[in-house]
Amino acid sequence: MRLAPMWVVVLLVACSVKVQSGVNGNIADVKQVDTIEVKSAKMSKMIKNVVVLPAQYFDADLQNEQYPVVYLLHGYSDDYSSWLKIKPELDDIASDYGIIFVCPDGATSWYFDSPVNPDVQYETYVANELVDYIDNNYRTYPEAKMRAITGLSMGGHGAMWLGLRHPDVFGSCGSTSGGVDFRPFPQKWKIKDDLGDYATHKDVWDSHTVLSLVPKINKEARQRIIFDCGTKDFFFEVNNNLHEALLKAGVEHDYIVRPGSHNWDYWNNSIDYQILFFVKSFGAN
Repeated sequence: MRLAPMWVVVLLVACSVKVQSGVNGNIADVKQVDTIEVKSAKMSKMIKNVVVLPAQYFDADLQNEQYPVVYLLHGYSDDYSSWLKIKPELDDIASDYGIIFVCPDGATSWYFDSPVNPDVQYETYVANELVDYIDNNYRTYPEAKMRAITGLSMGGHGAMWLGLRHPDVFGSCGSTSGGVDFRPFPQKWKIKDDLGDYATHKDVWDSHTVLSLVPKINKEARQRIIFDCGTKDFFFEVNNNLHEALLKAGVEHDYIVRPGSHNWDYWNNSIDYQILFFVKSFGAN
């Protein structure tokens, strides 16, 4: 008989404790949602991040338990607090599934390391510096299989960029309404400030899109990939292109198309499916 993973068993126990917490006092005055600042050595600055912990994290009887982590990246013109506005019940979701959410601030970076701007090195920050900090300061499972990363719009590009480039860090990656190929929009979102002008730096732009990573994907890593896009989204075509490229390359992935536009209503719905996908990945063999 195959046993359930320990973190799933703990979740079932912890949920019952949460209901009784007013009686037995095991969970009291918990602060599930917190804003922390983490130093980026590469950018020489402090960066804000939201951390959402499951209620059972604070249970005195469960102080040796570890938890998987889902990193949520925000979109352009948003910040580290955006996912709490889109999905204000993140604390309840964290408790229901026994997972930690981490929402870093990515400024307007698109989450790559800029070859021209030393203040935009967010690939190093998220994939290395922040992950190290979270693993060293919270009770996480410090292994790729138990980490996932996803995001919306600019953050969708960032999550796929970081996930596919760092399968040794993120065992699962996703994107919702992601700008997985921003080359059709050369004058938008100040990307040229960090990659150079498209007309004269086309090779740099080509090499910094998610689409450019498809031929380099290590299928032996068995990374789990999910992405979606609404049919009325201006990124719909580039997501379809990514889907076709992954099919042609023989890379397993889940791609979901549903009615919707580039807005918070769409993301509030779509992230539920991605979280379920990641929870299943955490428990897979």
